[in-house]
Amino acid sequence: MNARKLLLLALLMALVAAFFALDLGRFFSLEYIRGAREEFAALYQAHPLQVIGAFFAAYVAVTALSLPGAAVMTLLAGAIFGLWVGTLVVSFASSIGATLAMLVARYVLRDSVKARFGARLADIDRGIERDGAFYLFTLRLVPVFPFFVINLLMGLTAMKARTFYWVSQLGMLAGTLVYVNAGTQLAQIRSLQGILSPGLIGSFVLLGLFPLVAKKIVEAVQRRKVYAKWADRKPKAYDRNLVVIGAGAAGLVTSYIAAVVKAKVTLVEMHKMGGDCLNYGCVPSKALIKTATLARQMRHGADYGLQPTEPRIDFAQVMERVARVIRDIEPHDSVERYTGLGVDVVQGRATIVDPWHVKIARAHGGEQVLSTRSIVIATGAAPFVPQLPGLQEVGFLTSDTLWGLRELPARLVVLGGGPIGCELAQAFARLGAQVTQVEMAPRIMIREDEEVSAYARKALEADGVAVLTGHKALRCEREGEQKFIVVEAGGHEKRIGFDQLLCAVGRVARLQGFGLEELGIPANRTVQTNEYLQTVYPNILAAGDVAGPYQFTHVGAHQAWYAAVNGLFGMFRKFKVDYSVIPWCTFIDPEVARVGLNEQEAKDKGIAYEVTRYGIDDLDRSIADSAAHGWVKVLTVPGKDRILGVTIVGAHAGELLAEYVLAMKHGLGLNKILGTIHTYPTLAEANKYAAGEWKRAHQPHGLLKWVQRFHQWRRG
Repeated sequence: MNARKLLLLALLMALVAAFFALDLGRFFSLEYIRGAREEFAALYQAHPLQVIGAFFAAYVAVTALSLPGAAVMTLLAGAIFGLWVGTLVVSFASSIGATLAMLVARYVLRDSVKARFGARLADIDRGIERDGAFYLFTLRLVPVFPFFVINLLMGLTAMKARTFYWVSQLGMLAGTLVYVNAGTQLAQIRSLQGILSPGLIGSFVLLGLFPLVAKKIVEAVQRRKVYAKWADRKPKAYDRNLVVIGAGAAGLVTSYIAAVVKAKVTLVEMHKMGGDCLNYGCVPSKALIKTATLARQMRHGADYGLQPTEPRIDFAQVMERVARVIRDIEPHDSVERYTGLGVDVVQGRATIVDPWHVKIARAHGGEQVLSTRSIVIATGAAPFVPQLPGLQEVGFLTSDTLWGLRELPARLVVLGGGPIGCELAQAFARLGAQVTQVEMAPRIMIREDEEVSAYARKALEADGVAVLTGHKALRCEREGEQKFIVVEAGGHEKRIGFDQLLCAVGRVARLQGFGLEELGIPANRTVQTNEYLQTVYPNILAAGDVAGPYQFTHVGAHQAWYAAVNGLFGMFRKFKVDYSVIPWCTFIDPEVARVGLNEQEAKDKGIAYEVTRYGIDDLDRSIADSAAHGWVKVLTVPGKDRILGVTIVGAHAGELLAEYVLAMKHGLGLNKILGTIHTYPTLAEANKYAAGEWKRAHQPHGLLKWVQRFHQWRRG
């Protein structure tokens, strides 16, 4: 907190202290104003404008400083000015004073609160941005919470001051009328409790329920408006409870959940069951990485007391193994399995005709139109192909088309320094390709901490990958059979020859060809949904990569539950998607796994944190496995063991991360992890030792000195 804020805080505290020290509260008692009401009334008759101005200024000061007495002053306004003038004066004075109190709280406290609770405050700010005006309006209508508390709390949010003012003005008007009207009968009032009788409180509560009812009415009107152009198409009966478009992770889990709760559900897939993860992404890449890892271990047999051997790599057989792994997993996501689970699986292309009808062009001919209560869009994402001059002429691979290769490219250029690019670059280098990785950003894996990026780069370069960061791809060229990519760095161009070019610069949601445009469903980079995964049509939802905000298979499966439940039971209750604890892992060697905040995100968001670090090179099992490298880095709330985020670099980091995901999800701190028995010798002990490092840094040194003295006394 800077000097100006401290000075302002000191001034405010001095004013409040003076109020109580001088016993100014006696002038705001019911007994005082009842006794002086006639005197005030006479003064008002003689000098109306001056009295109104002085009263207005005093009321603003009382509310701005959050002093007791606003309720009594409201009664006094009714007694002196009458109902309408009193209401007018109090309404504006209270709103201005409340706004000043809010602004002071924001100026003095928000930065420090943000530093400590930045992540939670960001969530609150998003909620305030979405429907904060309505929320504040409800709070103002019902006098359950003291108004000064509301002023201070709203100051900690990102609500605009003008919004706060006009909502407060409007929301407090009803209460102001009640109090001012009571003030006109001041002679009959014996106590403030008399005003807040059960009947009056009940009236306020009913008043507070009004906006809730109004919100439901508004939602109904909005729904009616959205569906208006399709009203004549709404069926009286439905063929299905749910139609799911896309059989990737999100679509499969959504349809499975729907079938479990005995809904009649149809799952439509135009290509392969299992989606990108099974056929082009997670499964084949991990199979390839496993083979590449084994090849690397053979070359480094000396690390294990064995004779180093250069592996004889039959790339065609390697890719056949990848295909075999896919075939072995296919039954888990097959038509037969899901049909057996109660899902109607249709192979074909689905198009949403209107909010209740889906047209299916079957893969083997024929067309079918199904009426349905709800629809879930789970069409996934596809590799992004940059608009690079000459790219089409030289040809290229993506993470979708890569798996058709049967000949190892002698020279491979990988465009992209994200997780996919890094994983495949390392794998192909270990299999014997000469790999050049081109990344426009200053470092690879830009979302991770700088030390993680540096470590990952070192690992890739150790396997022979030429990592070119800060290099922008300009164009591709062909000279006879020779193919080149031209990159630029520092104002200088460079030509790189290649046999194959792999585009791994990200993925884009599949948004075309499903009827979204015709229905007017907003879709820019992803399908626009609310926190319940609903589109502008509440019965049409989206889940998985097509909905964002994360492109992870496990997040798609996570969203699927919300999509299924909200789609089937949303008329009774809806559930907001929980993104509070999202883990992910990049499967290079060593693996990089993370959940929650890392240091660069914490700094960017202004969140205070402590760092606890444990080097895995010290772990018995990692030494025994000749994998003594990497670390566990835990971010915690300063002075507490509550976990803000964890980054693990090392062998099997993705597996080790699960303990922290569980801990963060259920509010368990490092002390709980430290108190948990971990099997020896395992890599999982790294988590316990990291917790031990935190405990060591937070020893109660003062208490331990007294314990030491106790032991000395015991020894005599």
